[in-house]
Amino acid sequence: MSALRVVVVDDEPLARRRVLRLLEEQAAPVEVVAVCATGAQAVEAIRETRPDLVFLDVQMPEMDGFGVLERLGEEIPSVIFVTAYDQYALRAFEVHALDYLLKPFDAERFQKAFERGRSQLQRRTAAQSQRIVALLEQLSHERQALEEKIAVARPQYMEWVMVKARGKIEFLRTADVDWIEAEGNYVRLHAGKSGWLIREKISTLEERLDPDRFLRVHRSTIVNLDRIAELRPLPSGDYVILLRDGTELKLSRGYRQKLAERVGEYA
Repeated sequence: MSALRVVVVDDEPLARRRVLRLLEEQAAPVEVVAVCATGAQAVEAIRETRPDLVFLDVQMPEMDGFGVLERLGEEIPSVIFVTAYDQYALRAFEVHALDYLLKPFDAERFQKAFERGRSQLQRRTAAQSQRIVALLEQLSHERQALEEKIAVARPQYMEWVMVKARGKIEFLRTADVDWIEAEGNYVRLHAGKSGWLIREKISTLEERLDPDRFLRVHRSTIVNLDRIAELRPLPSGDYVILLRDGTELKLSRGYRQKLAERVGEYA
């Protein structure tokens, strides 16, 4: 039996590793031909590798999963959507008979989606591609309406923070902050090799930061989710968060579930 050629697409490193680990546990032979962190990478990889099946994250910055399929046009492969959409939006997938994984998903749900996707490969028809196109058209209208509502209702989170540097006041983009640590009634912002101390309680700052980007992982630590490279288990049962620059942060047990809810089960 030839191996199923798979592409994995997700902008969150932990979520990608979760899918890869579950693929390794499948009884059927699997060859992961590409792992992508952006929509642009996905389009290029799918065109080059011609995979049998794609695990495609719906919500990604710059180009989301639907944008990937729109760019592919008639080259749309068999797809299992990975999404955090609410139940209302998920009905669209069900109506068009397309499989999806709702974050956070467990191993049993993943296996069912995988087996369904594998079995459909043998009887894939033009109708399946048409269902994906119909889904794109439907969700395009729904997404536009939803974005208009969100634009009105969305809280205004901090995009810039003023810091003192070299005797001057400078503006630092919150998106450039790697992690934040509490120091009494102050917090220290870490960005690259630089750090800035500002007078702000960590609980107050947490409320002003975009929860889609930042997550509190300890009573004294907030991390930019995009900077997380991996989790390392400790003999005690705790975890250490390893950032892309090598920084190690402790993941408190009290905040472990919040991280699991954001990126899926990791243990």
